[in-house]
Amino acid sequence: MSTARKQAGAELLEQLGKSGYGKPPLGCMQCGLCAATCPLGSAMEFPPRNLLLQAASGNLDKLLESPSLWMCVACYACSKRCPRGIELTESLWPALRDAAMQRGIQPPAELQETFQNVLKYGNVLGKSPRARLDWTKSLDVRVLDLSREPRPVDVLWLVGCYPSYYPRNQVVARAFARILTQLGVAWGILGTKEKAVGECDRMFGEEGLFETLVEDNRKLFDKYDFGKLVVLDPHAYRALQNFYPRFGAWYPAQHYTTFLAEYMEQLRPLMVKPVETVVTYHDNCCVGRRCGCYDPPRELLGLISGVKLVEMAHNRDDSLCCGGGGGGMWLDAHIVAHGGQRLSDQRVREAADSGADTLAVSCPYELSRFEDAAKVTGLEGRVKVRDIIELLAEAMDLGERSVA
Repeated sequence: MSTARKQAGAELLEQLGKSGYGKPPLGCMQCGLCAATCPLGSAMEFPPRNLLLQAASGNLDKLLESPSLWMCVACYACSKRCPRGIELTESLWPALRDAAMQRGIQPPAELQETFQNVLKYGNVLGKSPRARLDWTKSLDVRVLDLSREPRPVDVLWLVGCYPSYYPRNQVVARAFARILTQLGVAWGILGTKEKAVGECDRMFGEEGLFETLVEDNRKLFDKYDFGKLVVLDPHAYRALQNFYPRFGAWYPAQHYTTFLAEYMEQLRPLMVKPVETVVTYHDNCCVGRRCGCYDPPRELLGLISGVKLVEMAHNRDDSLCCGGGGGGMWLDAHIVAHGGQRLSDQRVREAADSGADTLAVSCPYELSRFEDAAKVTGLEGRVKVRDIIELLAEAMDLGERSVA
């Protein structure tokens, strides 16, 4: 191995130490907490602790060629547990993936297709931008498309890729539109001009694509007069909160759970219909473990008459990941092929064990992941997956109250 190759890993770690993402990686004391807490660490050739060790030891080539590099699903558990405050999730993993692609080492094909979809169409599903408003066709409330009717609004709602295009999530989008209208919020959307925020692209090493999205979205957002940005996607929220400001693009962004929690007193008298169900809530990793937002989702569920809230064995800081973050949404086949397991299957089993008949979520990815997991695990008739928005809309008697 050449001297230059030996130095490459240490130089990468040293550079990350100056990036502002957590404490310098070279300060790792090899305690192993990150590897022990990683839900896929046992299947990785190089779990989190070993990533640092191998890079610092000059074994960067072997590291970049390992399938392990594409197995992190951005659950933030390693970052949360690190006693030295090293930011493995948002710093080390993306940097190593970027280094691999710079050397011509490509990610799994499913992820490459997703990158191409975002680049060509502005969304992860590869759908036409002209179809972004299809979810509104059966909607019975007015939708203000700011790209056609620019005017000041309280809320600029970034609908997101899955809520715009995926039929199951479109139900949630329509329910949220009804709730915003019922609350008297002045809101608008970007219509066909909306693009993906790009958090998953950055987390999987496509820094260049992410920077392009930041610049495109910054130019778009700056055209409009709004009080705050509201998103349904926790990953988009994390990007807007933490990554966009690093490029001079700061906006007052909120995930919908914290936004609606500010309307608790207005929502309370609107809960006119009991929803008789035992609910357990899945803490998503971005808004939950990363940002510590645990109470607002549960408080919203607590507004609904008839709902009994129970907790899964792993909740809040210790919640299990759905496996869809940081690009993991498209990598189940890769992970399973290299000895890992579908984390969504494990989580649905835990929901059933809690005694709940409804698994409540607050992320667009989780609806499809958990519904598929319920089928795979034989729990489809026992555990129903519903977004908090759907449950609130049913309690408010706002239509599309249930999904068969």
